[in-house]
Parts: sequence; structure tokens; C-alpha cells
Amino acid sequence: MEKNIYELIERMAALIRSEERKKCTELGIQTVHFQVLDYLSRCNKYSDAPASVALYLGMTRGTVSQSLMILEKKGMIKKAADSADKRKVHVSLLPVGIDMLEKAKPTTLFTDATVDLERSYPELINEEVFVMALTALQKANRSQSFGMCATCKNFTRTERGFYCQLTKEVLTQSDSEKICQEHQVL
Repeated sequence: MEKNIYELIERMAALIRSEERKKCTELGIQTVHFQVLDYLSRCNKYSDAPASVALYLGMTRGTVSQSLMILEKKGMIKKAADSADKRKVHVSLLPVGIDMLEKAKPTTLFTDATVDLERSYPELINEEVFVMALTALQKANRSQSFGMCATCKNFTRTERGFYCQLTKEVLTQSDSEKICQEHQVL
């Protein structure tokens, strides 16, 4: 049974990556650049440093550094020093990067599959099983969870909005909906 689950997950990942490669080839960008752009579009302010990109994508810092230089030269991202700690760098998407990301997303494959599943097996569609599988894989790999901010044990709703108990900072609605490197499973 264990081998079969691995093979199923591996095959799903391979199909998604294949679709990404097709789109990227059509647009003239490398898959790694798409993955960097995608991550930057989904991470919050605690997770937009080059080291976080490398950690999340499972790539070397050198690979990510080179990718960021290329994306910066193409006007897709910008780097900015942290206002409080000038040693830290934050990376964000520029309009050209957002546009490229939207064009490169391989949504057709996944959307078509989801529609087919919902139609054929409406009682089985549940995101929670995928969340549990990902959590188990991250624990087995001893990697950070990089989960959505609002699902972290440090996330708190207050009468004034959202708050992170770890960083002791107020969070925006947008931050709460994005991936955080500091995520800790409930």
C-alpha cells in the first residue's frame, strides 16, 4: 500500500510538472523561474527572502540566487532591503512577473481533473486529505511546514484583526492568506 501511495503522488506531481514545462517552453522561460514567481506570489512578508525561496523549493541558494538575478534583469521581480534590518532582503513581484506567472500557470490540467472528480465523486472531494498527506511528508522529511498563515498555531484573530503571536506583529488579511515560513502546525 505504501509504495502505491508514493507512486500515485509521484505521478500526479510529474503530470503537473510536465504541464508547467510545456507552458514555460511556450513562453520562453525556465521552469525554475516559474516556480520562483509562483512561490513569491503566494508567500507573506516573513517568507519573501531568497533563503526562504530556496528552502521552500528545495533548491540550493546558488540556483535561487541565479534565478533571482535573471528575473530581476527581466523586470519581473524587485529586491528591497528590509526597513528595520538592512542585511535582510525582500523579493517581490513586479507587474511583468505577475503577468508572466498568469500566462505560465498550468491551470487547464488541474481544473479539468478537479471538475471531473467533483462530477464523478462529489462526496470524496476534500482538500483535507491532501493537507494531511503533505503534513506527513513534511514531518517525515523534517522540513518546515510552510503552511498558510491562518492555519498556524501562532495565528490569532482579535477584535482589531489578525495577529502573529510568534513575531508579535499585526497581520493583514493578505498576510493571513499567504504561505509563511514560520508556520507551525496546530
